[in-house]
Amino acid sequence: MKNYLRLNLSLLYWILVAPFRGEMFKLSPVFKQMVAIGVRAAPMVALTAFSVGVTLAMQAAHSLQQLGAETYVPDLVMVTLLREMGPVLIAVIVIGRSGSAVAAELGTMKVSEEIEALEVMAINPVSYLIVPRFLAMLVMLPALTIFGNYIGVLGGWAVCRFALSFNTAGYVLRALQSADTWDLYSGMIKSVVFAWIVITIACNAGLHVDGGAEGVGRATTGSVVQALLAMLVSNALLTSVFFFA
Repeated sequence: MKNYLRLNLSLLYWILVAPFRGEMFKLSPVFKQMVAIGVRAAPMVALTAFSVGVTLAMQAAHSLQQLGAETYVPDLVMVTLLREMGPVLIAVIVIGRSGSAVAAELGTMKVSEEIEALEVMAINPVSYLIVPRFLAMLVMLPALTIFGNYIGVLGGWAVCRFALSFNTAGYVLRALQSADTWDLYSGMIKSVVFAWIVITIACNAGLHVDGGAEGVGRATTGSVVQALLAMLVSNALLTSVFFFA
């Protein structure tokens, strides 16, 4: 926990304080990490979001048709995706794909003494390695969440259009009327918090690997488990705050 808090404080320093003291980090590694963390995860996010949208629509239709209320299927798909399923499931995909990759990459650098070599050359590892990954995750996870929400709504439309005989205009109008801007904002707030948690846990695990290749494997597995648990707990806390507020 001490190492994790120290890493967070170092990140805040290098992002918020260091640039005003002439210690600016480079932007080109940030864009490189945005591609590695976000763009390459887009196909998996799209497939997951479409599957979730289809599943939500089918399950909702099964229950609501018994009550004669199948017109509310777009409402359920839209609100559920924006508030909960979109941010949470896309964060799970990013943890499994990008978070584990970051932990393994940094862990390999640690055991091969590349991080110590940076320190010998008077290059701060947090500024050089962690800040680009942190900023990339902070940008790309909310972007992937918005992208996934669109694809999920498309999956719900496919079920409503071809199985429930909805027309496209009716589906879109119903979906837009059911959600308000706060539904979108709450999901975006969650995705930003999840991004912070995921990348800091992954980087902390990678920076404190010991035991060679076996240690890299343990650290990678541990970072995924810790990030999933922390993300689910923070999701419950944020949902309770939004609910009672």
